Amino acid sequence: MKKILLLQLIMILGVATLNAQSEEHLLLDGWRFHKGGAANADKVDFDDSKWQSVTIPHDWAISGPFDKEIDKQVVAIEQNGEREANEKTGRTGSLPWIGEGWYRRTIEIPDGFSHAELIFDGAMSEPRVYVEGKFAGYWAYGYTTFALDITPYLPKNGGKITPGKYSVAVHLQNREESNRWYPGAGLYRPVRLSLSQDVAVKTFGIFARTTGIEGINSDGTSAKSARITVTTALRISNHKNVKVLHTLLSDGKEVAHAEAMASDGGENTLVMEVDNPKLWSPENPVLYELETYIYADGKAVDSQKTNVGIRSISYDGDGFRLNGKLTKFRGVCLHHDLGPLGSAFNKAAFRRQVRLLKEIGCNAIRTAHNIPAPWQMDICDEMGILVMAESCDMWVYPKCKNGYSIFFEQIDNQSPNADGRPWWQRDFEN
Repeated sequence: MKKILLLQLIMILGVATLNAQSEEHLLLDGWRFHKGGAANADKVDFDDSKWQSVTIPHDWAISGPFDKEIDKQVVAIEQNGEREANEKTGRTGSLPWIGEGWYRRTIEIPDGFSHAELIFDGAMSEPRVYVEGKFAGYWAYGYTTFALDITPYLPKNGGKITPGKYSVAVHLQNREESNRWYPGAGLYRPVRLSLSQDVAVKTFGIFARTTGIEGINSDGTSAKSARITVTTALRISNHKNVKVLHTLLSDGKEVAHAEAMASDGGENTLVMEVDNPKLWSPENPVLYELETYIYADGKAVDSQKTNVGIRSISYDGDGFRLNGKLTKFRGVCLHHDLGPLGSAFNKAAFRRQVRLLKEIGCNAIRTAHNIPAPWQMDICDEMGILVMAESCDMWVYPKCKNGYSIFFEQIDNQSPNADGRPWWQRDFEN
């Protein structure tokens, strides 16, 4: 009994040590906001004490006032058979979303970390981010989740970021006639601070998927076995002795395990075999928890958790099959705003939407017409909703003057985070 207790204590201490090696912090409070331009608002010593205190997700336009002149468009909607242009008001809510705004806050970085990133789940729109008064990065599309490496803008000592408080400023700009519906404005989705070591899982670096299922039962709820393939992209910083370990859990109990030394390129693909898996479906949205651990030179340096649903999809002459069962998409096209709450994402409000949709028989959502919030996708996984995750409203062909088409093939060659690829490729990849 004493040996068991000692082993449990070692495991608890081991997990505590591991969790200290990488951290992610939601930056929801402590923000100051100003609607309009503000000279030098990117500077460290800028006085924002008179700005509005806000929490994010935040939509600066939803409080109004309404005005039919806002974004009034004189257009002919060809899909409606119109041949002559006429006045269209209220297409984007008649709310004051056009214009620019600033957000500022301080982030605090504790001792012991080598790498820092800011992750924006979405920022409406054209966010320009400044850290310690320095331009750290830009993104064109307001719906895309993106990460900025802010390590170069923070002081270092002995390879570690100097602990302390640092300024972050975000400038946003919404152009007129850039949307065909209400887009909202501001930091309308969460912002995260990710802290890690030189060796760590890259942001968006874990891709887990079902690559095989055998012996699905007649009602599609379980199977004899399943194969889960996990690809992990690492930042390895020339370390040669790096190990990747995956554990798949069901109700806290291990059901599969895989580990291997990391490749020189930092990308590893491992396969786990799962016996008697429960299968994900809208009627039975079972999720497993994938725990990923990274070790460098025998020391734990990172850990990540990922929800995984096991399921098979296929098409035949009869249509779409989920876990072998013919499945009809009974869905809706759902814009990203939450009605009177605006575009600021709210978990409770979205759960209510999904609950009401399921009560009337829906099992699917098309994210009309944009990249959805990560929180939205998580809730759909948890509550059992199939998703057609649309990426954008337009490609090269414009549907409104300043829509996504002006960025689609554009290459950003000026931002610190530019990588020489067109925006469509970077947005779709994220």
